[in-house]
Amino acid sequence: SCTPSLHEFPTDLFTNKERTEGAVALHVLFAMYMFYALALVCDDYFVPSLEKICERLHLSEDVAGATFMAAGSSAPELFTSVIGVFITKGDVGVGTIVGSAVFNILCIIGVCGIFAGQAVHLSRWSLLRDSVYYTLSIAALIVFIYDEKVSWWESLTLVLMYFGYILIMKFNSNIVRFLERRKKNSSSLGNGTASNADLDDNCDATAVLLKKANLHRKQSVLMVDELLSAYPHQLSFSDAGMRIMITSHFSPRTRLTMASRMLITERQRLISTRPFTNGDSEVTVKVGGRRGLENGLGGPERGVNGHRGHHGEDDRGGVESGNETENENEDNENNENDEEEEEEEEGEGPFVPFHAPAGCCNKIKWLLAWPLCLLLFFTVPNCANPRWERWFMVSFVNSTLWIAGFSYVMVWMVTVIGFTLGIPDVIMGITFLAAGTSVPDCMASLIVARQGLGDMAVSNSIGSNVFDILIGLGLPWALQTLAINYGSYIQLNSKGLIFSVGLLLGSVFLTVLGVHLNGWKLDRRLGLLCLFMYSIFLCFSILIEYNIFTFVNLPTCRDR
Repeated sequence: SCTPSLHEFPTDLFTNKERTEGAVALHVLFAMYMFYALALVCDDYFVPSLEKICERLHLSEDVAGATFMAAGSSAPELFTSVIGVFITKGDVGVGTIVGSAVFNILCIIGVCGIFAGQAVHLSRWSLLRDSVYYTLSIAALIVFIYDEKVSWWESLTLVLMYFGYILIMKFNSNIVRFLERRKKNSSSLGNGTASNADLDDNCDATAVLLKKANLHRKQSVLMVDELLSAYPHQLSFSDAGMRIMITSHFSPRTRLTMASRMLITERQRLISTRPFTNGDSEVTVKVGGRRGLENGLGGPERGVNGHRGHHGEDDRGGVESGNETENENEDNENNENDEEEEEEEEGEGPFVPFHAPAGCCNKIKWLLAWPLCLLLFFTVPNCANPRWERWFMVSFVNSTLWIAGFSYVMVWMVTVIGFTLGIPDVIMGITFLAAGTSVPDCMASLIVARQGLGDMAVSNSIGSNVFDILIGLGLPWALQTLAINYGSYIQLNSKGLIFSVGLLLGSVFLTVLGVHLNGWKLDRRLGLLCLFMYSIFLCFSILIEYNIFTFVNLPTCRDR
């Protein structure tokens, strides 16, 4: 007896002999190109369409993050799992999700710790909230897969648990406010930005002044005059208005515009208070570009509170405003800034197949992605573009189809590689596929961590794991056992999965313990520890799947 999977896919162009003689390298390259294709579709088309859906449904940020954004970053894993259940009927889906879950926790936190360039403080509530729920999800998964088969009620339980997670996210800001009210006296400001607990609140991007006012209010909307009366000699009317317009009661675009206005006024204030010397008459100030503002608006907070005069010196595409004197009309400057911002946003979107971008590195990327760009340009409307804004549902459906297609080809290539090299599909899932599907998550978390928003980086990695386990595994299983073949069971081939999931549980516990012992901060030491634990996990998983400790895995069929 053996585990079949290769014959579920179309016949390969090469024979097994040709593959073993070197043609397998082409499969590896093609699989890596599929990883890139998935990252491209997710970032440029799928996520913008999800943002539009969230806007139309008027979802709060926490709920949007837990539902649609998690779906956006975990789409490749979900489709890999669907293919594992319905096509290969093997463990590649479970392997990928378990592997990418460990990769998300240990590898992403490790990379963020090493390359963030600063010690990033983490807030206890968000890490504990996600970890505890995640631990419950893994415990449920262990109970359900222990007998190597999954029934309809077990898969349905996983899906329902995810709705419980959405409910917790829905009331997240109320819980945070309650916890903060209890420890208000002892709380102090963190590392030069608003304390990390502030970033968790539903009114996350406001200045500390507004945060203080928030603690004493009962109603959900804070009026400008209330803020002015709370801080009579500190704020002008326009300042107070701008501070209110960067809270989450307003749309992301309004918040972005107001935050940039606040930066400009702050910069002008700095220029007007700075003594000019002869050699220093030309002052060039960089204001962080879109990347600096999009993630929780960490930059404006620093600028407003005066902890750091200029934010995002190293951000690419910063808006440069030089040689400007104090008596320039502020409105003109704001308008110019908005126009530049819009241009920059256009530059940030997907590559267009008909004109190459500026910069040598971008040109190489553009050439590599050209076939993909051409396909996507003609098949998926870019709803980030005002012209196609109303077509967001078409973008959503088409990009979902492309993700499904790319995932299918990716799993096919990986199955061929595994078959040729004699590697079980669970191991291919845990290692190669897991790393490939989680690289976009890793890059997103690293960008956020470099801006000092450690909570967002860690929540992104653990939050997408909760989605992976409860929806990534629960949904395909529920579809198979409830809709397609009612009352059937999902059979799992590898007994070693239970050990891998157990190791996953251990990795969560050790990560939280490491963060606690490290004083709730993410730094290089913690990063290296996480990467070390990831390598240990891989070694153990591979040894278990190769039947080193005990017999868990049937060999792969060698019929051709």
